[in-house]
Amino acid sequence: MTPCLVLVAALAPLVLEEPTSLDGLLEPIRERAALPALGAAIVSGDQLVAIGAVGKRRIDAESPVTASDLWHLGSCTKSMTATWVATRVEAGEIEWGTTLGDVYPDLVESGAMHADWRAVTLEMLLTNSSGAPTALNAGGLWQKLWRHEGTPAEQRRTLVEGVLARKPAAPPGTKFIYSNAGFSIAAAMTEKVLEATWEERIRSDLFVPLGMTRAGFGAPGEKGTVAQPFGHRTRGGDLGPVELGPGDDNPSAIAPAGKVHAPLEDWARYAALHLAARRGASELLSAESAESLHKPRKGNYAMGWMVREYPWAKGPALWHNGSNTMWYCEIALFPESNCAVLVATNCAGDRARGALEVAVKRLYEHHVKR
Repeated sequence: MTPCLVLVAALAPLVLEEPTSLDGLLEPIRERAALPALGAAIVSGDQLVAIGAVGKRRIDAESPVTASDLWHLGSCTKSMTATWVATRVEAGEIEWGTTLGDVYPDLVESGAMHADWRAVTLEMLLTNSSGAPTALNAGGLWQKLWRHEGTPAEQRRTLVEGVLARKPAAPPGTKFIYSNAGFSIAAAMTEKVLEATWEERIRSDLFVPLGMTRAGFGAPGEKGTVAQPFGHRTRGGDLGPVELGPGDDNPSAIAPAGKVHAPLEDWARYAALHLAARRGASELLSAESAESLHKPRKGNYAMGWMVREYPWAKGPALWHNGSNTMWYCEIALFPESNCAVLVATNCAGDRARGALEVAVKRLYEHHVKR
């Protein structure tokens, strides 16, 4: 039986209904692209109306996926971090205008922060307009982060110090630069102000109120089992599973930019939150905060969302994708249709991107034509 979703706490009351299966729609897409597995869900308002998962947890074993399996969400984590920060702004614990100089006076006083960073705000970091770089190779920082030394919060402090010691990649506030570092620095700022880690507080402030009880961090599953899907990489032309252990995900220093995993039903709760907030129907996130999170700044980028025009959809969508090179996913909110489409697979690259583009279109059309 397909699991039924109950969205709790922050959203308006639901009309509970058993979601329909998407397996029949997904399997031809998965098979044509030779994906190990493919999962998807459709949210309409505050209700999960359809869900499905087809294929294998790992391509070299008889291990069918289920609709309740965990999927790595990559950079779709970015909007979650921004949403969490918005709840802390609403709570009066931090401000969008809080600057790096405010939070790290020690780096200012010691001269360890380049002067151009001092006035960079939390909002700039979360809209990829701060000047934070795309690459973290300068000074061997990326290699240092891959050593995973210290706690995740300590690793983020290492990232903060490594990035802020150098001149921004562009004058702050002038240019869009896609950056994992920007979101990670924003999370580090907020966790320093709150005196609690991003992992602790995004769970207690966002996941728990939404009922996202199985959302977590890093590659899903337990070593030595096939209890959850594996990420996959192409080696020598063949697609193979990535065993759990060192190298199964990015460093925890950039977790706020790309390391959440969740089952489709929990991810659907998150999508429903944003649809509800836009309608002014959420107690967790105000309509004002939703407007700020969804409003594009430089180019089409908002806060962890891109405003995207689909020729086949009614009105613009709020979209993002995510990949750690072993998984790939996409989320698309269609506010004018009051629905959302979520799709995920356990491999990456062109085959995954192409298949999920097709899946988003077909799932949207499947829903609006019901």
